[in-house]
Amino acid sequence: MRSDRLMELLAGEGIRAALITKPENMRYFTGYTGEGDLLLLPGRKIVLTDFRYVEQVEKQAPDCECIRTRGGVRPEEEVAKLLKENGLDAIAYEPYQMTVAAFDAWKAEMPSVRFVSLENKPEKLRQIKDKGEIESICRAAEIACGAFDDVLGWAKPGMTEKEVRAYLDYAMFRRGSEGNAFSTIAAAGLNGSMPHAVPSDHVIQKGELLTLDFGAKANGYCCDMTRTIAFGKVSDELKDIYYAVLEAQKRALDAVKPGACCRDIDAIAREYLEARYPGAFGHSLGHGVGLFIHETPGLSTRDETLLVPGHVVTVEPGVYIPGVGGCRIEDMALITEDGFIDPITAPKEELIQID
Repeated sequence: MRSDRLMELLAGEGIRAALITKPENMRYFTGYTGEGDLLLLPGRKIVLTDFRYVEQVEKQAPDCECIRTRGGVRPEEEVAKLLKENGLDAIAYEPYQMTVAAFDAWKAEMPSVRFVSLENKPEKLRQIKDKGEIESICRAAEIACGAFDDVLGWAKPGMTEKEVRAYLDYAMFRRGSEGNAFSTIAAAGLNGSMPHAVPSDHVIQKGELLTLDFGAKANGYCCDMTRTIAFGKVSDELKDIYYAVLEAQKRALDAVKPGACCRDIDAIAREYLEARYPGAFGHSLGHGVGLFIHETPGLSTRDETLLVPGHVVTVEPGVYIPGVGGCRIEDMALITEDGFIDPITAPKEELIQID
């Protein structure tokens, strides 16, 4: 069981209890997707939640015990009782997930208990995806790629960024997405110079590029893809930007394999684009993807992780020039024993033009 691996890691540090409050981690260890807290003890998984979610726990996490909270029952008090019953005086928790006020409440209930940071141990376990997780990510990618094809048939000059986003989100839901992996980005024309531009009422004109960054979800797992398309005939400058980004991505993808260093892959794309568009590629080349849209490892200047089978990362170089526009192209790499699988099948080899 996944939770057993975490408890084994903690046992090596003399810790025999863990409090999980991050939704993605709770789902990873139990399958439960509602609200509440998860207490892990040796051989036990206990979800503490209120009336609204008790039945959901029974259905999604039948191997978990459930303690109903509220109505005079406080999770802090119940956890304190369980620790005392089991003779435990230390618990690992997620400080990056918990507010100061919440931590104060837990600590006040258990003043003699030692709270120890989990230090992202659950996230490190989640880095390596199993077969079922890979299948879910591939399904999400299939949905997103199909939605992109749908949008190519709908999009036309005169639509706003918001309208394109609405069509794209609808297409993903219609094809079976559980929800957006993140807020869809649709950035056209000069707005394309902002990597995380918020879709606006800007009316898309001929001669503009449109960058679409979006992702579907399947069984809780995300995908992430970006395609940049042209409306009408665009300038040679914008075409050059597109093909430079595409070449940078190809060079980076050629280096993706087990044993490759994340930082080195980032450098390949960065050096290529920096030589042509100095300072125009300011974000990391990629990030991990799973139950959450941004996971580890990351293809960045700081991450020295060596890729291994089961890692899932994005490869998304971009060029952003204020007053001109921008372009990003993003695929995913699911690391295998001898290379990687790219579940993003949407076309990119030629700049797509919509008249």
